[in-house]
Amino acid sequence: MRDVAVVAFAQVPNEAATMKTPVEMIVPIISQVLDSVGAQRKDIDFWCHGSCDYMTGQPFSFVAAVDALGAWPPIVESHVEMDGAWALYEAWIKIQTGECDTALVFGNGKSSAGDMNRAMALQLDPYTVAPLWPDQRSIEGLAVRMCLEQGIFSERDMAEVVARARKNAMRNPYALVSGEHTADELLSAPKFADPFREHDCPTMADGVTAVIIAASGAAEKWCDRPAWIKAIEHRIDSQNLGNRSLTSSASATAAARAAGVSNDKVDVAELHAPFSHHELILTKALGLDPAKTQITPSGGALVANPLMAAGLTRLGEAATRIHNGTADRVVGHATQGPCLQQNLVCVMEASA
Repeated sequence: MRDVAVVAFAQVPNEAATMKTPVEMIVPIISQVLDSVGAQRKDIDFWCHGSCDYMTGQPFSFVAAVDALGAWPPIVESHVEMDGAWALYEAWIKIQTGECDTALVFGNGKSSAGDMNRAMALQLDPYTVAPLWPDQRSIEGLAVRMCLEQGIFSERDMAEVVARARKNAMRNPYALVSGEHTADELLSAPKFADPFREHDCPTMADGVTAVIIAASGAAEKWCDRPAWIKAIEHRIDSQNLGNRSLTSSASATAAARAAGVSNDKVDVAELHAPFSHHELILTKALGLDPAKTQITPSGGALVANPLMAAGLTRLGEAATRIHNGTADRVVGHATQGPCLQQNLVCVMEASA
């Protein structure tokens, strides 16, 4: 296996709604991430993009995003209809094959383009469930209700997740909500969509994230302390909600086991947990000990959730902790689909 590292990470300031087109959002972040390592477009061997057409309501909308990459020099480009974290996985595979040494990966989403709570129903089974148009909060609420009634966690546990996320977000300039709150204060808020209070749900955002990965040789030239990808794995559960447990995440557990998360200490874990209960399920699924591991110090998707970019952001945030020397071994996680259906786990270390 080739040694590959995350060498750069950048994101645009998240906005609740922007008048910019996806191309206008992407252009500056591509330049920013290249400038951060002193690279030019000709230095990138492969480009990979993660986004979702039905968020914009336009077929093949990702083709327009290629305009942001420039007409010259010619590029080798690919796209995944997923969060940008899966684009990073494709780029990592591309480097492993020897077809390229460097890759720029980006994910973007304009959540304000429509009612994403309803639009995400299109991820469900197209024959028996999607035609009913169940909204995302209702689907996730089923999972929470099961967990609450089985005593897996409590509403207070969920409130404590939110309190910590918002406190962490006070140090994150890209967060849309932040502040110091006690669990009691949060529990006093009215139910928004029972069993959810509004703070239990993701803070939707328009945003773009970009990451550069590079093989050994190029990585050391571009970064003083590369975040070396020791393992990256993803697994998926059944699309049929009745064929899997909604109180746990078998795919997250399988991905974590395959990636060797528990093989050594984990200093920081950035979990892609759009709803408060997701963090509780994922912490257990990945075998993390909150007493020993910092869980999502950025605040995560609860404080800013740009669809199709939030998962890649978690990988970038985790890698940044290695870049700045505050961690030696980190885990970045991304999820896609209803009730943590598909999960990607990336283990990164400071040493190759």
